[in-house]
Amino acid sequence: MAEEAKYSIIREVGRGNYGVVYEAILNQTRSKVAVKRIHCDVPENVELALQEFWALQSIQRQHENVIQLEECILQNGQVFQPISHRYRKSDSHLLLIETCLKGRRCMDPKSACFLWFVMEFCDGGNMNEYLLSRSPNAQLNNSFMQQLSSAVAFLHRNQIVHRDLKSDNILISHRRGSPIVKVADFGLSKVCQEKGNVNQHRFSSACGSNFYMAPEVWEGHYTAKADIFALGIIFWAMVERITFRDGDSEKELLGTYICQGKELVPLGEALLENPNMKLQIPLKKKSMPGDLCKLLHDMLAFNPKERLDAFQLEVRIRQISYGKKRQRSVS
Repeated sequence: MAEEAKYSIIREVGRGNYGVVYEAILNQTRSKVAVKRIHCDVPENVELALQEFWALQSIQRQHENVIQLEECILQNGQVFQPISHRYRKSDSHLLLIETCLKGRRCMDPKSACFLWFVMEFCDGGNMNEYLLSRSPNAQLNNSFMQQLSSAVAFLHRNQIVHRDLKSDNILISHRRGSPIVKVADFGLSKVCQEKGNVNQHRFSSACGSNFYMAPEVWEGHYTAKADIFALGIIFWAMVERITFRDGDSEKELLGTYICQGKELVPLGEALLENPNMKLQIPLKKKSMPGDLCKLLHDMLAFNPKERLDAFQLEVRIRQISYGKKRQRSVS
């Protein structure tokens, strides 16, 4: 990317197992962007890169609560080839499939192969860090729940199942004064090719982050409703500020769980072991609006058939009383 001098890297802002995220500047306009670089050196990385590419490319129109892809660039050695642009979509991504998925070049140790995702820049970090650095706020929580339910309903309407929803994969932007959430990181997502209801599509590969996985994901037989279970975990943890410490990174993360002695067991795994387990909602608060309690129970139902889908959730979330200012009666 530096060869073409289109973007200038400012600093690294995040690093994971599969890629590095940088803050950068589009030199022509001096506007900030986020650049995610994935090293396509092993098949696993290639698959993640392609899943993210296909998901973001398949969206025909943008949603303010879904991260926006500006363009995607394939780097092979010192050659940089744009393979997509938000204003100019083409079938040239087939070259990426030929190049990376079949391993013709990325398996050549002499030729470094990277995929660069240029996306809108979010100045507020991820939702986990954002919320844990602030005092609990019911109005903010309600706003985030509405925004996230709208984003997931949008994805599901576009036949995209995220499969790795968690507070670390949700970014915050302040472009309009109020915090705006952005669902990001589509490396584990799936684009369903069949037309019709996304909830009819079946998945078999168990993936995601343990503390957010639905019971049926642990078994390897699930639908898009697994995204709703993950959102239920996020919403419950956000409202009550329930956290756990990640064993690998030692980071404090928002998420609910079941205590078995000193061991913390993911809620989905615990429900799989005991489907009749009654969830203690609220867990920490003395009280919680009844309609919010019911909503969380309906999002975290063990049986996916009894769980809300994204479209039902989008309607229900607007109706709950939690976080809404009460109107004073006029006598």
